[in-house]
Amino acid sequence: MEIIIENASLFLILAGVFGLFMAWGIGANDVANAMATSVGSKALTIKQAILIAAIFEFAGAVLAGGQVTKTIRKGIIDAGGLAATPELLVYGMLAALLAAGCWLLIASHKGWPVSTTHSIIGAIVGFAIVGIGIHAVNWGKVGFIVASWVISPLLAGVIAFAIFRSVQKLILDTENPFDNAKKYVPIYIFMAGFMISLVTLVKGLKHIGLETTAIENYSYAVVIGLLIMAVGKYFINRIEFDQSLNRSFHYASVEKVFGVLMIVTACAMAFAHGSNDVANAVGPVAAVVSIVGSEGGIGQKSVLPIWVLLIGGAGIVTGLMMYGHKVMATVGKKITELTPSRGFAAELAAATTVVLASGTGLPISTTHTLVGAVLGVGLARGMAALNLTVIRNIFMSWIITLPAGGILAILFFFALKGIFS
Repeated sequence: MEIIIENASLFLILAGVFGLFMAWGIGANDVANAMATSVGSKALTIKQAILIAAIFEFAGAVLAGGQVTKTIRKGIIDAGGLAATPELLVYGMLAALLAAGCWLLIASHKGWPVSTTHSIIGAIVGFAIVGIGIHAVNWGKVGFIVASWVISPLLAGVIAFAIFRSVQKLILDTENPFDNAKKYVPIYIFMAGFMISLVTLVKGLKHIGLETTAIENYSYAVVIGLLIMAVGKYFINRIEFDQSLNRSFHYASVEKVFGVLMIVTACAMAFAHGSNDVANAVGPVAAVVSIVGSEGGIGQKSVLPIWVLLIGGAGIVTGLMMYGHKVMATVGKKITELTPSRGFAAELAAATTVVLASGTGLPISTTHTLVGAVLGVGLARGMAALNLTVIRNIFMSWIITLPAGGILAILFFFALKGIFS
């Protein structure tokens, strides 16, 4: 208790700095992931993607990132055993933030799209094993997380495969693909608007204490989907068939129609992502703020000061601007060649998977989901369309993420304990 009172200001400063570093890592890796399909398909330039992400990720993080957050992430550990020594939990949360931030920096440098959720959970588990005891870890939850390595990409891949096959059948493989694109793309826009607004309602807005029922969520999503479809249809009707463009690429005019759709999905996915994944950075910060503020009291929940959310939002945007290009290149260009129609199929599949997972309680990683969806789109064009070397490296980075976060957190935990004790 005395250590916390004596070093209260220093602990808050460290929590802010390490939280900013972790949020920076989310921006460099996870947000780059979410925008990669739009950039890889050339629907948006990198500058446009960064501008959209900066506005919508920041808005999602600050407006819907959470007034109340669970400080002990998703019930992974039981911190009850630290009631007499709360400073150990402070060291643990600081170590977890620093460890996850370091791993995300390494992964982003290599261009590996990894799960920020798994990074922070691996770090918290690592600290818990040495700081509290192996019994404090909820191994059942950890098992669910490992299962998500298979479940989320597989489910998203199957959905993306089905969506892109429908695009091929209804539009690309017909006699008049441009006319059919103008006819069917508004329906796809409705589906995208519906699914992505449902992701935001189910995963994002729950943080601000809006207790909406499932029927209300679906009703709002239908209305939002129809509004987005109306706006999209207006812009699609203004697109004219361009014979000169089609000489170099047969589907150039068709892909311009899908380009409108990609801008819609990019904005909505950025908001939904910001509202949900900022918790990975601010959850441990909130734990430290809560313990320091109560002079050593350990609670499962705490009121989240607005400055913590601002740090999270600013870190995410800065990370994407400074270092997001490498992961964008991996997901958007190196797994398989993307066009706006393929990129749309991947994003809609990823959003659908997140909604299904949220409704059924399946463990999910947005990163794994999007990569799985891109794989599904590639498979719809045949195995030769996939870069198997890149895919192997991505899968290996997923397996390494949990232990890497854990090992780094153990090292940082003992370092912090040695400095302050």
